[in-house]
Amino acid sequence: MAATISTKLPMLRRFSQVLFASFGSVGSKKCLHGFLSPLTCPSCQQNRLFRTSNGPLRHGDYEYQDPKSEDEIVNITYVMKDGERIPIRGKVGDNVMYLAHRYEIPVEGACEASLACCTCHVYVHDDYSDRIQEATEEEEDMLDMAPFLRESSRLSCQITLSKELEGIEVTLPQATRNFYVDGHVPEPH
Repeated sequence: MAATISTKLPMLRRFSQVLFASFGSVGSKKCLHGFLSPLTCPSCQQNRLFRTSNGPLRHGDYEYQDPKSEDEIVNITYVMKDGERIPIRGKVGDNVMYLAHRYEIPVEGACEASLACCTCHVYVHDDYSDRIQEATEEEEDMLDMAPFLRESSRLSCQITLSKELEGIEVTLPQATRNFYVDGHVPEPH
């Protein structure tokens, strides 16, 4: 067994050198912080994030901030599969999918709002369907793959809260086309 591993070790080293080189580091060149590669260094990775005056900017971070004033608050109700109603105080600019993640409402969002899946499919209450932006062609293409499609179906990742949506109600469908078949419950990252 040891002989087999030692004969494959040079091949694995070469593979890792090619892999690191393709991501902008050179072979076994160490980063400034002493790690084997900038790809394995937390400090180098931290420096690659987009930054704002308040620090790194990541998908969904805005939704984890509380409203700064009462004027920003937009109330939204998520209706679960079993009919349970969960009222949430969101704010202007919140993404409906990421807001659901903040409050542990089971909206998957496998593609992280990149319009590459339909796992964040919801039904928008009829009173609000005219108030939200019209679905783009890309969103409609993804919705075509959603099970239990209705006229009021939308991708929650494409709905941004505004004052016009005060009191909006979104209902989770009975099932979604997710990527997990073993009962795994995905966690936002």
